[in-house]
Amino acid sequence: MKPLSSINKRQFLSLSALTAFLPMATQVLGKNSGKEASKNLVYANLNENPFPPSPLVKQAIEAELDQIGRYSEPAAAQKLVNQIASLENIDPDQIILGEVLGSLGLFLAGIKPDQGNIVYSVPGYTALVDAGKPAGLKGIGIALNKALQNDLPALEKAITAETKAVYLVNPHNPSGTVNHHTDFSEFLARASQKTLIIVDEAYLEYAHFAQTAASFTQKGANVAVFRTLDKIYGLAGMPIGYLLAPKALAASLREAGLGDPHDLGRLTVAAARAALSDQKRRLFIHDYTVKNRVRLTAALDKLKLTHTESESNFVFFKTPIPFSEAREKFYQSGIVVARPFPPLNDWIRLSLGRDEEVSRIITALNRIFGA
Repeated sequence: MKPLSSINKRQFLSLSALTAFLPMATQVLGKNSGKEASKNLVYANLNENPFPPSPLVKQAIEAELDQIGRYSEPAAAQKLVNQIASLENIDPDQIILGEVLGSLGLFLAGIKPDQGNIVYSVPGYTALVDAGKPAGLKGIGIALNKALQNDLPALEKAITAETKAVYLVNPHNPSGTVNHHTDFSEFLARASQKTLIIVDEAYLEYAHFAQTAASFTQKGANVAVFRTLDKIYGLAGMPIGYLLAPKALAASLREAGLGDPHDLGRLTVAAARAALSDQKRRLFIHDYTVKNRVRLTAALDKLKLTHTESESNFVFFKTPIPFSEAREKFYQSGIVVARPFPPLNDWIRLSLGRDEEVSRIITALNRIFGA
C-alpha cells in the first residue's frame, strides 16, 4: 500500500472544521447526568479506573501549576515521546501523541475525499469511523463471531481496493474478548499487505492473554496501534494517548498537525510522563481488576447467566429479561450500567470498580436474576 500522504495540515484543519460541532453518539451516550451524580451510585457504565492515578501524577501537576499560563513545551513533549519509545521499543519518529482516533478518521477521510471505506467490528467503539463519515468516509460494519470476538476472516474478506483501513479493538469493547495469538498474528501479517490495519489497544493492560500488535509496527508492517492513558493509568479526566504508526503514515500525520505539543496541554504532558514512570501502579491496577473480574464472572456463572470471556476491566453478559427492565432494576439498586450496544440489545456491559462496588453489583445481580 502506498503511503497515505495526500493531505496537508490546511486540508486537515478544514475537514476538522466540518465536523467540530457534530455530536458523536459514542461520546455522549451513557454519560452521567446531574441527577445521577447527586446519588450514591456505582458508575459501572464508562469503563473508568476507580482509583486515582499514581501519586507521582499529582506531584507532577503541582510542579507545573505556576507555569500553567504557558503552552506545553516541545522539549517536554519530546521527553514523553522518548519515554514511550523506550517502553514500546520503537523509533520515536513513529509516535504521535494525543487522543488521535477521531483525528485519524478525519485524516483518512481526506485522502481521496468522498471515496473509500473503513472496515470495523459491530458493535464496537466507533469514534474513528464516526469522525470520518461526515467527510465522506464510508463505514463497513462486520458482526462479531459467535464468541463475540473480532471476526478476523470476515474483516479480511471485506477488504477491497477502496478500503483505507481496517479498525479493530483488542481486547474488544464492549465484549472484552481477545483473539487467539496465532489467528491474530496471521491476520495481521496477511491483511496488512492489503491495507492499513489500526488496532485500538485501550484495554490491553488489563488482559492476561491478549497479544499486542506493536511488534508488527516495530518491524515495519502496515499496522498502527493506538494506546491510551485514560484507563489503567487513570487519566480519563485529562485524556491523552498515543499512536504507534508506520513511518510514512507518522510523517504524514505530523505534517497534518497531529501530535502538536501545544494541543496537548502542559499539565497533561506532565501527568502522562509521571503516570508512565510508575509501572508498579499499573501492575497493581491490573491485579486488582483481574481479582474483581474473577469475582464478578463467578457470580454470573452461579446465576447461569451467559457471558463472554472478558480480558478487560468490564464484563459483558446476556440478560434474560428485557434490557430496559434490567437497566431500571440495576438503577433502583444504585448501579448505573452502560447503554445498549446494537445489535446485541440483550447484553449488558458492567465496568469493574473497587471491591465494595463490585460487591454491590453482585448483590444487585442476585436480586435481579436470582431464583
